[in-house]
Amino acid sequence: MTASDTRQTILDVAQATVARKGWAAVGINEVLTAAGVPKGSFYHWFSSKDAFGEAMLRSYFTTYLAEMDALFARPGVPAAERLMAYWRNWRDDQGIGDCQGKCLAVKLGAEVADLSEPMRLALKEGTTAIIDRIQRMIEAGASDGSLDAGGDAREVAETLYEMWVGASVLAKIRRDPGPLDSALAATSRILRLA
Repeated sequence: MTASDTRQTILDVAQATVARKGWAAVGINEVLTAAGVPKGSFYHWFSSKDAFGEAMLRSYFTTYLAEMDALFARPGVPAAERLMAYWRNWRDDQGIGDCQGKCLAVKLGAEVADLSEPMRLALKEGTTAIIDRIQRMIEAGASDGSLDAGGDAREVAETLYEMWVGASVLAKIRRDPGPLDSALAATSRILRLA
């Protein structure tokens, strides 16, 4: 395994572990053991726990955004259909395992925003990139006539994303996908698809 592979393995294991347990509950040794990496080598890969957390989030968003781009790049499919597929995927991902989901923005947003400025900035940049893509799909849907957001595409994209993050938090609290189902129905109404 190359050095780059080892670093990525650590980040991948951390993402899965942190998505289940949260940032504060996960120790570095737990991640290194699960990744099969010697415990004393952490600082070879990362200068601090904050740098590790920032790298983990950046890696997570790189993968997430690539998956979003692949979903949105389906030629010949109306933009509204591609956008609604994104929201249905979100509903399915966040509704798994007693609504514990795997979205690190949902899981870590409130937990680390006040604890780590590098992690907060990584979350901010990642979520902004998500909203950028949603905005572009709303604009594409307006152009192809598959949706009518009835307002500024950026504002609608921000509102939808904020609604879905909130619904995901409530689904976690209630351990019930009902808030996600409500967000899906509201999204359809906001985009004037219903």
